[in-house]
Amino acid sequence: MTRSNGNRGSNGQAAAAATALAALPLNVDTAVRDRYSAAAGAAEQALCCPVDYDARYLEVIPDEVIERDYGCGDPSKHVHSGDVVLDLGSGGGKICFICSQIVGPQGRVIGVDCNDEMLSLARRHQPAVADRIGYDNIDFRKGRIQDLQLDLAQLEQHLAAHPVADSADWLRAHEQAHALRKSSPLVADQSVDVVISNCVLNLVHEEDRRQLFAEVHRVLKRGGRAVISDIVCDEDVPQHLKDDPKLWSGCISGAFREDRFLDAFADAGFYGIELVARQQEPWAVVEGIEFRSVTVRAWKGKEGPCLDRRQAVIYNGPWKTVTDDDGHTLRRGERMAVCDKTYSIYNRPPYAEHITPVPPAELIPLDEAPAYDCRRNAVRPPAETKRGTDLLTQLPTDNCCGDTGCC
Repeated sequence: MTRSNGNRGSNGQAAAAATALAALPLNVDTAVRDRYSAAAGAAEQALCCPVDYDARYLEVIPDEVIERDYGCGDPSKHVHSGDVVLDLGSGGGKICFICSQIVGPQGRVIGVDCNDEMLSLARRHQPAVADRIGYDNIDFRKGRIQDLQLDLAQLEQHLAAHPVADSADWLRAHEQAHALRKSSPLVADQSVDVVISNCVLNLVHEEDRRQLFAEVHRVLKRGGRAVISDIVCDEDVPQHLKDDPKLWSGCISGAFREDRFLDAFADAGFYGIELVARQQEPWAVVEGIEFRSVTVRAWKGKEGPCLDRRQAVIYNGPWKTVTDDDGHTLRRGERMAVCDKTYSIYNRPPYAEHITPVPPAELIPLDEAPAYDCRRNAVRPPAETKRGTDLLTQLPTDNCCGDTGCC
């Protein structure tokens, strides 16, 4: 920094201009774009947390991609063979290249980013990775993660042919963007098995985050999951830190408060929300506020009518009672009455290992099942699940244990 000597020369004018610029509202998009464009060309260690990735998957990835990776977790651990994966903010492509190997040739990987330099880095090395693993199942697309309907590459083609010179042109471009969202969305409804992201959601405008989570929910198939690694904070970030472009683009001042991060999934309609990884020691501390990496997994599929087919579940413990994201309270050891939809959900991850299902002796056909509000948290009488069976007395025979002599 140049020390002022009291003259209003070029240095004084530069200082005055810098002061005026600092007083302007933070442009989040510009701050993020500029920093990550630079980071695509030269590694910046301050942008990432130390992450241990499976070394098997790194062997085929070029060093330049690994050096330009800026993440805080490893959501690829929750990807399975054959999955269709969507990576939000795919950057230089490292997580996409890892997932490509995990899902195999039967799966697909979509990487979405709006930074041209990062997309160029990923696409430049895509043929080499494909050659090394024997197949190419990755598609890098240009778009904003809070607007997964708009294909920015298609919009750019339109703008090249129809430049914007005045407000009328801008309105026509806006209408074209709306039409593209409808006719050829960047990512189609219910087309993805798992949405992953690695330290990107905190870079999005706060006012766009509700739409961001809604978009993640939209593109997932029923029964699909979101696995998001991101930086969170333990206290609210004050406004003066949010106004710092370096802290925002550095994944600091845009961080979600830890509890509100999980609430955002619930507000978007997800269920079974889990904190599957949490960094013990803070990655950074600013004015006493701790910032650390977490990974959250959440599921889609609780939508639809509640129909009674006489099903019940028993919560195995260890807690005395638990309440899920849809308001059902389960009491340990009791036969809790649930609707068909909830019964199906509880027989899948992440609930299945904690639940003992109690199917009815006679399952009511779906088209005959009446509506049922299982959030009344009622106990299912055993007589209901046994309905349709013969009322017999059955006593154990002498050889009930067979040849094992277990009795």
